[in-house]
Amino acid sequence: MRRNTIQARLEREDAGDHEDSDEDEDEDDEKDGEKDDNKDDKEDKDDKEATRKRASIKIFVRVRPVRRSDARLHATAGRYAVAAGGDGGDGDASIAFRLPRDADAGPVNNQRENYAYRFSRVFDQNTTQDEVFDHVAKDVIVNAMDGYNGTIFAYGQTGSGKTFTITGGAERYADRGLIPRTLQFIFKEAKARTGCHYEIGISYLEIYNECGYDLLDSTRDAKKLEDLPKVRLQEDESQTIHVQNLSNITALNEEEALNLLFVGDTNRMIAETPSNPASSRSHCLFIINIVGKRDGEDRMWRSKLHLVDLAGSERTSRTGITGNLFKEASYINLSLHYLEQVIVALHEKSLGKRSHIPYRNSMMTSILRDSLGGNCMTTMIATVAPEDELIEESISTCRFAQRVALISNVAKLNEEVDPKLVIARLKREIQRLKAELAIARGETGDVSSELPDYEKTRFVACFFKWFFFSFFLFLFSFFLFFFLFFFLVFFFFFWFF
Repeated sequence: MRRNTIQARLEREDAGDHEDSDEDEDEDDEKDGEKDDNKDDKEDKDDKEATRKRASIKIFVRVRPVRRSDARLHATAGRYAVAAGGDGGDGDASIAFRLPRDADAGPVNNQRENYAYRFSRVFDQNTTQDEVFDHVAKDVIVNAMDGYNGTIFAYGQTGSGKTFTITGGAERYADRGLIPRTLQFIFKEAKARTGCHYEIGISYLEIYNECGYDLLDSTRDAKKLEDLPKVRLQEDESQTIHVQNLSNITALNEEEALNLLFVGDTNRMIAETPSNPASSRSHCLFIINIVGKRDGEDRMWRSKLHLVDLAGSERTSRTGITGNLFKEASYINLSLHYLEQVIVALHEKSLGKRSHIPYRNSMMTSILRDSLGGNCMTTMIATVAPEDELIEESISTCRFAQRVALISNVAKLNEEVDPKLVIARLKREIQRLKAELAIARGETGDVSSELPDYEKTRFVACFFKWFFFSFFLFLFSFFLFFFLFFFLVFFFFFWFF
């Protein structure tokens, strides 16, 4: 076929026919059409990409101050070092640990001594809660108010300062954690955004021994955690996890939201362990549901902001705990093990080595499905302890944090059309068209009640324009008539006399 086409083209050139044939014109038109289609597809693709944000999970590390009150812990100078990078430490900060070799291993000892890890930013012992909020949470919150899902979770060994970072301390106002500061920032930002309306819903979930509990339930008098209603997970056809029996309470202002936080913290499971006098024995997820819309528009956006306080891992062989504490630690370590499996699987999936991700192994990984490798903007803060006895656990935390940094999320704008707003707008449009049609037909009636305000203003303006125009036309005609009358009278009088 190609040979026949070339031969026909040569015959046309020999005959001196230099004009384009109809077939060539059709081919050119098809090519132009394909170019236009490709251009339209590219524009649609650009519009979709504009509503997506692809980014890796940002990792921050915070070093807990040395605990002087515990005589069993010792801190040797030089066991860890923090190196802040350029531009205030963002993007090129690192932390290094030195683990001395075991002297009992003999003269030939190849044990590694120095460990160094690089993160987005490293917060040393003297870092304030305000600095942590500005660098870790603020960007995620702003994007959540724009319609993107967000997650901030703290990971680390027990007693390393996770709960203090997420919830804060109760002694001083400056010790407020990420959750109360986030609530304050959301309501201030919502008030500052003129032309936008926000609805804030609060949920508080606790996962204790692989069972979920609603910490904000007020339907019963709960004297212990088991008295609270259990939540259950349900997965739909699109593999989206829905948490059932979890209350979502609307908060109208910052004070109501902080009261809900206080109620949830009161119901949390806390126990004293050898590693921490007030250890969280469960994973807690503080969920902020944000619904926003602009005035006069049909579209609205929904987003979820998860602030997660993971229970700390601990080595039961070192702490020597027994009984119920041992059972709790076993469930905590198992769920964190499943979390690490998901992290490793996501990294292997990015390399093309596997396709299945074991999200369903635990309730925590199922709920955090979007936060890890899904539709979410995720930030992790790893907390480490500087004492000599806990250096190995701190190194393990940094290793896990670096695995998490390899995960890439694609956050999408969760925008939809509100049917109620569409119906209200169409009703207003129908009333306006009916009123304009009645005016055009000259029908009488209470038309002004059916017109919107701007149509009423236009109607009054048109009426006054018509009135003044008619009035001046009448005056002009009146004076013209008298002028012609007196002119004719004067003319006839002059002609006959």
